Amino acid sequence: MRSDSSRGEVYCSKCGFVVHEKTVETAPEWRSFSNEEKDERSRTGLPTSIAMHDMGLATTIGGENRDAAGKSLSGSMKSSMERMRTWDRRSQVHESADRNLRQAFSELRRLSEKLAVSEAVTEKAAYIYRKALERSLVRGRSITMILAASLYAACRDRDVPRTLKDVAAASNVKKKDIARSYRLLVKEMDMKMPVVNPARCVTKIASKAKVSEKTQRRALQILLKAEEARVSAGKDPMGLSASAIYVACTLEGENITQRDIAEAAGVTEVTIRNRYKGLRSALGI
Repeated sequence: MRSDSSRGEVYCSKCGFVVHEKTVETAPEWRSFSNEEKDERSRTGLPTSIAMHDMGLATTIGGENRDAAGKSLSGSMKSSMERMRTWDRRSQVHESADRNLRQAFSELRRLSEKLAVSEAVTEKAAYIYRKALERSLVRGRSITMILAASLYAACRDRDVPRTLKDVAAASNVKKKDIARSYRLLVKEMDMKMPVVNPARCVTKIASKAKVSEKTQRRALQILLKAEEARVSAGKDPMGLSASAIYVACTLEGENITQRDIAEAAGVTEVTIRNRYKGLRSALGI
C-alpha cells in the first residue's frame, strides 16, 4: 500500500487499485496563508493522547497581551486577562481525579524517558492507570507505585523487555511494592498477561556485556531449542537468557565471565550456573 498526499488517496502499489480516497491530511502545513500566522503552521494543535490528563483537548488562553488588531492591551484589560488565565488553569483541574491524572502522567513521562520505552507503551500504561483510577484502586495507595505497576504491565503486554528491577530503579519504589500493585491490577482488572519471551532479553544483555553478534545468534538458537524441549517453562526469562548467552560464549570461545553477564542481566551468578547446567544437560551440549 502507498499513499499519495497530493491526491489524498491510498492505493495498491501493484495493481493501482484505490483503497481509500479523500483522506484528511493531519501533518503541519508547509506554508502559511497570512502574515499573522507566518510562524504557525499547525492545523489542529497537538494530537490527542490518553497520556495527557485532558487527552490534549483542552483550550488555553494565550499569554500575549495584544488584541485582534495587534495593538497592546490597556493596563486594566491586562489584569483582567491575567485573572481569566488563572481561572482557566484552575478550571482544568478542579476535580481530584483531574489533579491525580495531571500528577500521574507527569510522572509517567519521566519514567518513560528513563526506561526508553515507545509511545505505544506509554499510551498503554496511561490506559491501565485510568482504568485503575475508575475502579478506585489508587485510593489509599501511592500514585507513583500504581503508575509504576501500570507501566510494568504495559511493558509485559507489549512484549518490551523491562524487568521489575528496571522499573523500581527508575521510579524509586521498592520492587516488592510494585510487584504487589501489579498483582492487584492483574487480579482486579482481569488482565491476561503474555509470557515473556526470553529471546527478547538477549540483545539487551549482550549489548551491556559487549558480546559479539555471532554469539548472540548462537544464544538465540539455544533458546529456541530450549523452548522446543520445554526446558524454559517456569524459568525467569532474564536468567535463562543470561545462561544461554554464557553457553554460547563457551561454545564460541568468547572470553566473557559469569560475573560480567550476571551484572549485565541483573541476576546472580548462582542463577546463571544453575540454568547453565540445566541447558547443557537438557540439550546435550
